[in-house]
Amino acid sequence: MSDDSRVPFETRPTALETAPAPLEMRPRRGVSLFWRTFFFLALLLIGCIVAWLQTFRALEYEPRALQSAQQLASLVNLSRAALVHSDSIARVSLIKTLADEEGLRIAPREPSDTFRLYDVDSLSRNVSERLKLRLGGNTIVAREVNGTPGLWIGFTIDGDPYWLLTDPSRIGPVAGTTWLIWLGTAALLSLAGAALIARLINRPLKKLSFAASRVREGDFNASQLNEAVATSEIREVNIGFNRMAQRLSKIEQDRALMLAGISHDLRTPLARLRLETELSVADPQAREHMAADIEQVNAIIDKFLDYARPDHLQPEEVSLNQVVDAAVFALGSDANTRVSVNIPPDTIVMGDAVELQRVFSNLLENAQRYGKDPETGIAKVEIAAKAKDDFVLVKLRDHGQGVAPEMLEQLTQPFFRGDVSRTSATGTGLGLAIVDRAIARMGGRFALANSSTGGLAAHMKLVKAAA
Repeated sequence: MSDDSRVPFETRPTALETAPAPLEMRPRRGVSLFWRTFFFLALLLIGCIVAWLQTFRALEYEPRALQSAQQLASLVNLSRAALVHSDSIARVSLIKTLADEEGLRIAPREPSDTFRLYDVDSLSRNVSERLKLRLGGNTIVAREVNGTPGLWIGFTIDGDPYWLLTDPSRIGPVAGTTWLIWLGTAALLSLAGAALIARLINRPLKKLSFAASRVREGDFNASQLNEAVATSEIREVNIGFNRMAQRLSKIEQDRALMLAGISHDLRTPLARLRLETELSVADPQAREHMAADIEQVNAIIDKFLDYARPDHLQPEEVSLNQVVDAAVFALGSDANTRVSVNIPPDTIVMGDAVELQRVFSNLLENAQRYGKDPETGIAKVEIAAKAKDDFVLVKLRDHGQGVAPEMLEQLTQPFFRGDVSRTSATGTGLGLAIVDRAIARMGGRFALANSSTGGLAAHMKLVKAAA
């Protein structure tokens, strides 16, 4: 047998081999609405910042290129005019003054000079083109001459070539970290604002989700939403939800009251019928059959009462060993029923002892009635349990004929009856529905699966009590 057909846990001495039951009903994980809203707001803000930055760069580059070209051209023209109109003695002093005061260095340009053009980006190329237009086509703008970096401008004075060296920052874009700091601050504030907006938007939805979960669990008192919020749309939703929850609570109370009332009122005439049967019917066989019919009606009433119990209960620590032992003991000593129990000692779960015993009693009764071995006619029932993480996995298996796979999910529906092999006219169709509701009330899960070697297995996932 393949590993896929085994139950998620094995027991000793006998492994209860069944197909895995769908106890894990976890929804597909996805991004929460808060993070989706925050992500889209952040993406919008970042896109706006990038667009603003590109717009600023586009609008800043052209004026800055024109301004830089004008300043450099004026600097070259003034230096050229000062050198042309000064004598040789004053020229030396002028060159020294320009170097000391203005950071300008003027040197002759030799044919053997090697240089690299100043074309590192679009701004520098734009400035170079404008300088050539203002100073002449033979103007050279370089970023390195003979291995010396800087902003080098090649020009002529009376036909003689010269180099003018100045600070490269005259061409570069707006430098410094100040504007980067402000840009980063604006981005952080924008993201913080996006997170705040997303939280304010999603807070009512989170409260609505919590209230809906409380309604699903039957706790109508904890599902009330604030009807005095400032936002009109949220206020209308809260009012509508509260009215719906109140109506559902009233319907649930009426349903439970109706079933309990009908069941209670039927017991009195049934008791009289039982008494009259014992006193008036002379035929022992007829009296026995009539008494059995009355007991069957009483059992049906008990099923209705069990099904009509409130959905909400306060879980407490329950010994699984004691509950199972009590349910097996209540089953009686039928020679055609054999029950084997393999549960670790001191297995404690969270739930209600009475509800949990009712669960095992219904399952054992169901296995005793419908889970008999077709060959031997004996109902062999195996119960096993194993702790896993924060839960206790319990499995109750019989060796009957099983059920059709398409009927497995319908067996826990109220009043549903399977095929003839697992159904009798004495049942109400509520046994497994009661089990499913009871386990759900205790915070667990319940599922059914056919055994690969025959029979039906009931899988339960109960909350394990804290150590």
